[in-house]
Amino acid sequence: MAERDLPSEPDRTASPASRWWGLLAFALGLVRTQTTTARGRTLATVFVVALTVANLLLVTGIALALADDGGVAGDADARIVSGDGGIHGSIAGAGEPRLGESRERAIRLADRDGIDHASPVLEEPIRVAGDGDDAYLALIGAVPGPDSATVASLPLEKLEGASDGDARLVLSRAAADDLGAEPGDRLVLEGVETRSATVVAVEDGPDEPVALVDLGVLQSLSGADEGGLADAVLVWGEGEAIRAGADAVYPDAALEGEGVPDVGAVFDDGLALAVVGALLGIVFGVAAIGVANAVAAATIAPGAIAAIHPLLIPYALAVAVVSTLLALPYPLALAARTDVLAEVGR
Repeated sequence: MAERDLPSEPDRTASPASRWWGLLAFALGLVRTQTTTARGRTLATVFVVALTVANLLLVTGIALALADDGGVAGDADARIVSGDGGIHGSIAGAGEPRLGESRERAIRLADRDGIDHASPVLEEPIRVAGDGDDAYLALIGAVPGPDSATVASLPLEKLEGASDGDARLVLSRAAADDLGAEPGDRLVLEGVETRSATVVAVEDGPDEPVALVDLGVLQSLSGADEGGLADAVLVWGEGEAIRAGADAVYPDAALEGEGVPDVGAVFDDGLALAVVGALLGIVFGVAAIGVANAVAAATIAPGAIAAIHPLLIPYALAVAVVSTLLALPYPLALAARTDVLAEVGR
């Protein structure tokens, strides 16, 4: 009698990549089989998971963009921001809490020894119109400062000499291109009220359409003039002097240094469907983020409102798997209470 060949031992040295590829191949094969036996249910399951993950990626992408927005960028040595919503209010009580009496307190701060300059900053999307062209820009309000002081890579010293009747505007190259503007042009700023401004400089600042304007002008345009609200106070100077000044002027606020802000087995066929749905959801989600950014840039936002990160791919897969595992108890319990033969015989 011929001796039968014994099955070979499984390869336990397979790399993680090959294991994931095997899981994906298994999932696709299972879905292909099910489309021939339960086509409608299978496609509906995959489509629902895909839409769910796509929506999740879109919302998470927006959250990533918001989380990555650590405020107005500048060359300041430190930044004072509101530490709570009870002491420092925001406009109409909505949005993030802001610092009150910002200009007066910044003056007191700048007068202290060891501090070179202090400027409140306020950032708002404002519609700016020129000769035939208009666009939403990220307007940044600040007070004039020394030659070395910049906010969003735009020099504060260019704001010197502004008058009540004629605001001065410093544009980034991207903003100037969007508006077709150059130094000397008159632009209209449209907010709570309408103001005119003269472009005094176009600088090679950030890639986004950004403009620098006097703090008082932007406060009037955005309705933040009552209470002298600002998003933050940027401070240039020595570390110990800045800490002491911040404690004295804004004892309940937070002091931040400049930098990057704080960014085993297949279980049932439902998991295979979730994997395929998650993959489609990743595609849909990335497309949705692109569409959302395009629509926002063409309508109300000066730039992208959602961000894409490589970690979104494993994130989407993990969420799809966890969601499936959480959803399994009910159908399993229902199946345990159901007489399958009786149901088939109906």
